Amino acid sequence: MCLSLVGGCSFPVISSFVLWVISIYTSSFQATVMRQFYRKVRRFHVLVSLMLSSQTKDEVTYAAMQRLRQRGLTVSQILELRPDELGLLIRPVGFWKKKVVYLQETCKILASKYNSDIPDTIEGLCALPGVGPKMAHLCMEIAWGKVTGIGVDTHVHRISNRLGWTGEGTKTPEGTRKALEDWLPRELWSEVNLLLVGFGQQICLPIHPKCNGCLNKDLCPYGRRSSQSTSQKSPKHGDVNAKKSEQ
Repeated sequence: MCLSLVGGCSFPVISSFVLWVISIYTSSFQATVMRQFYRKVRRFHVLVSLMLSSQTKDEVTYAAMQRLRQRGLTVSQILELRPDELGLLIRPVGFWKKKVVYLQETCKILASKYNSDIPDTIEGLCALPGVGPKMAHLCMEIAWGKVTGIGVDTHVHRISNRLGWTGEGTKTPEGTRKALEDWLPRELWSEVNLLLVGFGQQICLPIHPKCNGCLNKDLCPYGRRSSQSTSQKSPKHGDVNAKKSEQ
């Protein structure tokens, strides 16, 4: 016999409704937990890819990340690997033997201090093995969505000095970062690394930059000097014709 409640609803009806509400809240809670987990894993992937990318070509870093993802790329899964197993997955990234040590030491710190997440401050990131200011600022922007500074690598350092963006010039990437941040509005900080790295890989090369084909050559002090030097070394048409007539 059903127990009648307020409004004529029986206990089984109320019970079913309560169970339905509980299931909705449970599903919502589980979905929230899963979203938080995947965000945490994504942040870890960002950190790992930055650590691998140092002194390494983009395509090599990408291939190493693909192998790690296929094997399983979480803090606990990296800690389960023997150093030689991790080495096989990430080589031939630059300095891969050191990076094996850095990755596993970093994962120990993340597991013990950050609940397998990554630090959300520059200081915390720079305290991790193998992580410097450039990686830390890029990681803060990509993983946490916070612009804390300009990520200055060798390309940004070189091009900024060639363009005259650092005043009298800087000797180190960290010096370049400080000079750029003093000069550029904060809303432009996030664009610098993205714009200059590819440009440095394709056009403004460390050795034999392609100044003649560069659209910025008339604005760039280095490009203007390079063009003048090239024109002085190249023989004029009259000189070439004169040499031909002498022959």
